Amino acid sequence: AVEAASNSQRMILLVAQKTMDVEVPEPKDIYTMGTVGMIMRTLKLPDGRVKVLVQGVAKARILNYVQTEPYYSVRIERLVESKAVEVTLELEALIRTVKEQLEKVVGFGKILLPDIMLIIENLEDPGRLADLIISNLSQKVEVAQGVLEISDPASRLKRVSEILAKELEVLNVQQKIQ
Repeated sequence: AVEAASNSQRMILLVAQKTMDVEVPEPKDIYTMGTVGMIMRTLKLPDGRVKVLVQGVAKARILNYVQTEPYYSVRIERLVESKAVEVTLELEALIRTVKEQLEKVVGFGKILLPDIMLIIENLEDPGRLADLIISNLSQKVEVAQGVLEISDPASRLKRVSEILAKELEVLNVQQKIQ
């Protein structure tokens, strides 16, 4: 699929598997919502695997499978995010809270690239902020998928705040144990 996409429009849909222990997933084993990405670069490794650098373009939902061999090809529906009409005091407070929570998580030793932290510090869009944080936290697939599927930017950021709060609790307890 990567090779075919690289030779045409360079676009690919990235979706997660529901369980990682299924070696050859069928459509029922794959989430229907994912991210359309543009393939920026590919690198074939000596062991036959391929490393792919992809830039996310938009969220999309699988409508149906067009082909299943030799790779999946799907018809998708692009999901347009609802825009936050105005940044209310409550939303601004939530944005600040999430950024502070993330700084505390990083203070506990969670690794986030400095470039990502710089982008996050300057982001004021609640949806993009939520997406960037959740994609850079090591969370279970179903947790990250749950965030991806929230269409309202403010609600999505609120969910990321809840995830960060739980992560902070776990890190606090972990520190006490150590």
